[in-house]
Parts: sequence; C-alpha cells; structure tokens
Amino acid sequence: MSSDQIWKTKYFQELETAEQREVQWKTERNVLERMLVRTSLASAGQTPELDRLLDQIRSDLRKNRVDVESWRQLQEQIDRQIALLDDAAISEARSVQQPPCVAPSLVAEPTDEGVGEADQPEPVVDAEDQSQRLRIARRVGHLLGQLLNQVSLEPDAEARARNLQRALLASDDWDELREGLNQVADLIVAAVTRSQREFEAFLKRLDERLAVLQEHFSVQSSAQSGREAAAEKLDRSIRNEIEQVGQQIKASGDLQELKQSVSSHLESIGQAVGRFRVEETEREKMLSEQLMAMKEKMVVMETHSEQMRGQMRKERERAVTDLLTQLPNREAWQERLSFEFNRWKRYQYPLTVGVLDVDLFKRVNDSYGHKAGDRVLQLVAKEIKHRLRKTDFVARFGGEEFVLLFPETLPENAQVVLDKLRVHVSALPFHFGGDPVMITFSGGIAGFGPDDTEETVFDRADKALYLAKDSGRNCIRIG
Repeated sequence: MSSDQIWKTKYFQELETAEQREVQWKTERNVLERMLVRTSLASAGQTPELDRLLDQIRSDLRKNRVDVESWRQLQEQIDRQIALLDDAAISEARSVQQPPCVAPSLVAEPTDEGVGEADQPEPVVDAEDQSQRLRIARRVGHLLGQLLNQVSLEPDAEARARNLQRALLASDDWDELREGLNQVADLIVAAVTRSQREFEAFLKRLDERLAVLQEHFSVQSSAQSGREAAAEKLDRSIRNEIEQVGQQIKASGDLQELKQSVSSHLESIGQAVGRFRVEETEREKMLSEQLMAMKEKMVVMETHSEQMRGQMRKERERAVTDLLTQLPNREAWQERLSFEFNRWKRYQYPLTVGVLDVDLFKRVNDSYGHKAGDRVLQLVAKEIKHRLRKTDFVARFGGEEFVLLFPETLPENAQVVLDKLRVHVSALPFHFGGDPVMITFSGGIAGFGPDDTEETVFDRADKALYLAKDSGRNCIRIG
C-alpha cells in the first residue's frame, strides 16, 4: 500500500470516529430526553396549568424541536407554578395549626359587603396530597440516580446532583424537595450542554490534526516536485555539456585545445552533479524530519482513536443495557430479534419468542414502595438470566415485562423451561416490611411458522400472555 493510501485510510478512520462520537452524543441526548419525560410524568397531576407546561415539554421532545431559550421561559413558568403550590401548602399548614373553634365574641359578623378574600376559610391539609408529593420526589430522586449512571457531568455539577439525589430520597421537608425538583431541569440542561461541548471540542481537535496532516502532505508533495525538477535540470545540463563536447570534437583540429575543452565540460558536469547531490541530501533530511513528525502525530491520533473506540464500546454497552436489571434493553432486543429472524428464514430451525410479566407488580409498588418493586425486578431478572442457556436471550422490554428468544427450540420445549423457572421464582423468599411476599409471573410464548414476521409472532406471544393473566396468572400459555 502506498504512502498516500495509508494516509487516506487514517483520514477516513478519523472521520468514522467522529461519526461514532456523534452517535454517542445522540444516545446521551436520548437518555436525557427519556429522563425528562419520566420526570414530567411523575410531576403531573398537581394543577392544570402545570400539566399544560409539562405537556408542552413532552410535545417539544416528540417533535424534536428543543429550543434552549424557549425552555428557559418554560422553566420560569414551571417555577412560578411550583411556588404557587408551595404557597398553597403553607396556607394549608397554617389552617391546621389554627384552633378548631373560636369564641363567639371574637367571631366577626358577616356584612352586606360580602366576605373578603382574606376572610375566606383556609383549606385543610390533605395528608394524601402530601404523601403523593413525597412519592413523586422519591421517584424523581431514583430517576436522577439513573441519569447520573448514564451521562457524565462537570465535577461540581456531579457533586450537586449527588447531594440533590440524597435529599430527594431521604428528606421530608417539602421546601427542600421543591428546591431540589427545580434544580433537576438545570442538571439536565447542563448534561446536554456538556455532551455538546465535548463533541464540538473533539471535532475541533480532529480538524487541527487533519490540518497538520494536510500540511505534511503539502510539504511532501512540494519536495517530490522539487526532486523531479532538480533531476530534470541535471539531465538537461549534462546533455547540453555532452552536446557541446561533441560539437567541439568535430570542429577542433588542435588536440591540446580539445583536451582543455573536454576537461572544462567534464568539470561543469561534475559541479552540476555535486549541486544535485547537496540539494538531494537537504531534501532527504527535510523529508526525514517531516516523516518523523508525521509518525509522532499519527501515534497521538491512533492513541486517541483507540481511547475513543474503547469509550464508544462502553457507551454502546450502556446504551443497550437496562440500568436497573443489567439485562439487555428494548433496543438490544430489537437487534437480536432481527438477527434470529433472518437466521430462521435462512435455516428454518425452530425459533420461539416468549413474553413474561410479573403478576400484580403494581400492588408491590403501592404497598412497599418503588424500591421494593425495583428489587423484585432485579431478582427476577437475575434468576431468568442464570437459568437460561447461553444461546437463549432475555431482555427487559419495559416496566415489569421481559422478553425472551429460544433459538432452535419448539414452543412446547420452551414452555417446560419457563414452567420450571416460574416454580423456582414463586419459591424465592421475598420479604418486605417484615412480611413474606410471594412473587409470580405469567408468560406467553409463540413459535415462528410459515409467512410469519417478527411482529406477528410477538403479537401471538403477547396475546398468549394476556390469556395466561385471564386464566388466573402464574402460568405459561402457547399462542
């Protein structure tokens, strides 16, 4: 491979690295957007105006038209709505602190002018509303922890986010929680801005290094052109001297004069060759220095590229891994399903799809909290993963639902495997709040057949899951 081809290859590799970095940035942005959607959904139900503002955020995300300036205005409006909620909460607290009754002599009689706004009876504190706010804060704290595991922040923002997460998960002071919720949007904007700055800085460094390589190429090209011009000049000089010698030999009749002429021309040829050698030595020295500089630059670029490739591999793994269960996520499921489907079309080996759903999972969340629900999902995911073959595939599809692929397996055989797994999970010793809790799951499975697509088989397995639910749960049905 020639030198130019090698440099072109390196150049295209750097371009590919830049494209991969852009994919990483888009992945991080997608994670942040999902985090923001979940946070807005968790905060819904407070007031109609606040719900309208949160709907606007989700609408902008769906339409992919995020404008930072307009979002800052949205944030100010949301802050005002939260401040109104705080004022209402303070009023409610004051109403509770007042005595339940007042002496008749101290009660003002109503006048014809009506009752003023300040004289209106203040509402009684709603304990359920306060509990709902605390649950929202806890959930936002949990989602913030997932966000911090997915993206990187500046050190000071990272420390602030960790403190905020601890406050959201542990504090019962609504004023502190309200201030924490206000800071979540700032942290998300900071994370997006950091990722964008890092990508822009990477592109700038790449442009600078490519400019250096271009300069090296130009120097090499100039040196090559100089070498060719010098060689051509030397060739013309030698030919000219030889022609003159020939002409003088023909014209001269004096042997002594001819000797002097030949000696003079040979000396001129020797001087021209000497000058060429000196110039060639200088060119070779310059090219050698340029080559060493290029090698050093390429070592730096290759080291950086290897670091970027390693980071991209890690980011890719994180992008297709569910944070809670450490199973592959929905994106990884779609990739694996397409791969197995194409393999099934080629070889026609049996292929079975399974859909599992934890029974009465909402009851666990409502009774023992989201932390207990998360623990259930982690343990169930661990048991599923450990009791399947290496060739099988399991992913978290969403919520309490898992999806499975059984290559080279008939639905009847897959049902036997899942029934054993179901019995094992139901016997696990779950305890929450000191109470033993039995956890079960239901499942639906379906095998690929003629004219099937990925969607049709998944739909049959999903319908079989609902059939299992309707049959009393804790069972597996074939669709």
